Amino acid sequence: MAEKIRSGSSRYITPEGFERLREEHEHLWRFERPKVTQQVSDAAAQGDRSENAEYIYGKKRLREIDRRLRFLGQRLEELTVVEPTPDRANDRVYFGSWVELEDEEGEIVHYRLVGPDESVPAEGLISMDSPVGRALMGRSVEDEVEVRRPKGATSYRILQIRSEGTFER
Repeated sequence: MAEKIRSGSSRYITPEGFERLREEHEHLWRFERPKVTQQVSDAAAQGDRSENAEYIYGKKRLREIDRRLRFLGQRLEELTVVEPTPDRANDRVYFGSWVELEDEEGEIVHYRLVGPDESVPAEGLISMDSPVGRALMGRSVEDEVEVRRPKGATSYRILQIRSEGTFER
């Protein structure tokens, strides 16, 4: 999951992505932070804090948790959850679409267009703000799309679009 989101990036998120962020916030607040706070308190009770590695590490971890909690709290308020529309025609690529593509070498790839907060390219979840996401948005089945990526340009042909579910791998 992306740690930092560029300002000005899309504020859209799928319901599943929103729930994952909410669960992460809840876990950090209810479980992780109290556990680390107790560890810091226990380490502080041992005496000299300046040479106590457990205390120093615990305080550092607590700052990291608090930073992430602030980020998640602000981001969750900014996000717009885009509910799926199962009755929507699968003739155009839009936010939340599952897309089956064929690359220049004939290899088939599957992607889902999601918001930047839930992008995990290794799992086929690509940001609508990415070069591939921007190139696919609004396109139709059989369209050829040219994508300018950091590692060079490539082209894809859209084979199939779905509004929900996944493709067989």
